[in-house]
Amino acid sequence: MLPAWSSDLDLFTNNTIADASEVHEALGDDAWDLLTQLTQLNRFGGHPGEQAAADVIQDALESIGVENVSQQHFEMLRWTRGSSQLTVLDPVERSFDTIALPYSPAAEIEAELVDVGHGTPSEIDERDVEGKIAIASTDSPEDQRFVHRMETFGHLVDAGAAAFIFANHIEGQLAPTGTLRFNERAEIPGLGVSHEAGAWLTDYADQGGTARICVQAEHETAKSQNVHGTLGPDSDEEILVLGHHDAHDIAEGAIDNGAGVATVITAARLLADIDLDLQVRVATVGSEELGLIGSDVLAESLDLDRVCAVINTDGAASARGMVANTQSSEALGEVVNRVEERGGESISVEPTVSPYSDHWRFLERNVPTVQLGSESDDRGRGWGHTAADTRDKVDPEHITAHARLTALMALELTRADPPRISDEELCVELNEANLEPGMRATGIWPEMCE
Repeated sequence: MLPAWSSDLDLFTNNTIADASEVHEALGDDAWDLLTQLTQLNRFGGHPGEQAAADVIQDALESIGVENVSQQHFEMLRWTRGSSQLTVLDPVERSFDTIALPYSPAAEIEAELVDVGHGTPSEIDERDVEGKIAIASTDSPEDQRFVHRMETFGHLVDAGAAAFIFANHIEGQLAPTGTLRFNERAEIPGLGVSHEAGAWLTDYADQGGTARICVQAEHETAKSQNVHGTLGPDSDEEILVLGHHDAHDIAEGAIDNGAGVATVITAARLLADIDLDLQVRVATVGSEELGLIGSDVLAESLDLDRVCAVINTDGAASARGMVANTQSSEALGEVVNRVEERGGESISVEPTVSPYSDHWRFLERNVPTVQLGSESDDRGRGWGHTAADTRDKVDPEHITAHARLTALMALELTRADPPRISDEELCVELNEANLEPGMRATGIWPEMCE
């Protein structure tokens, strides 16, 4: 059953909004009920559960007064996991639980194990990985930039590795997942293993051990979808608020990104009660986890000259504190400061450009973007991308608190005019953040920066 969204909230006064506790009381269980519906579905990109989630979202948007709601379908490469096995052959024979990483090809390989530490470019260069099964941790050195899984994989492919094993740095027998490539079949197989299995495998690698991996998987063309509609006047310009509704197939996807979707829709519910100066487009996109596919389609289909700014809620509401990644935009940093003042809550600001979520598809097309996430003591994903990403990890009050700030930010952006980022400025920011090596290895370095 769809949530019966609360009506006649009247929470905005004098350009600000009621405090978080009042908003949560007024909305009741609406956001939680939506999250419950989403987390009961296997929302993996291109599979039936993702389409079912889109239908739930469309009904929710229409029920709160969002207009012109429609689904936008597109083709993508669907990946379906089969069974996976990982067996150490030497110095002992034993098997470990493992899962294949999305877009891994089907394969059976026997090879020597090699430990590449955190999987940084320098660590890979220092080791002989050619023809071997390389093991890398999910975390990054504290004194260096964050190294994305796809960067490690790309460098290993270039160095001639036979296979990739991604070992969780978080204890608890949790194998991590995450795509190897963006919307294409990977060149070599990839597996995820728990922290505990990884500790054994690196020991065996130090002893010159060998292993056999077997992966069964299918790749086929399928359909994914976006859902979007509008609030406010039919103006010449608009603000876009979005989050991805797909999730990995091994988990409920509550943190990543069911809570983010609930944040988008709850923010839209709050905005539906006021007279907006500018149109706000509300969207959820599909197949983010497989390569930002839905957001790329949406960005290509919209008239981006009309889009003043984009708010991305990938990672919102998994903790009480909010982090705003302003993607190098000083103007968006000032918007965040005004939201802090009007909302009466602190928001941490991270200005560095990040290309691994849906906002990137708009930023690379020069649109100013901000990603709203959650404060964490861990640079990694925490429970995200593991089987532990479940509904119980989310606090419903965090959803309404982040939705409140998201609505305030959208409202503030309807009255602001942040400058667009030029190709030259974006390339400078990418280089200053030392992102070129990783983006080249991943295959997403922009042609304009050549």
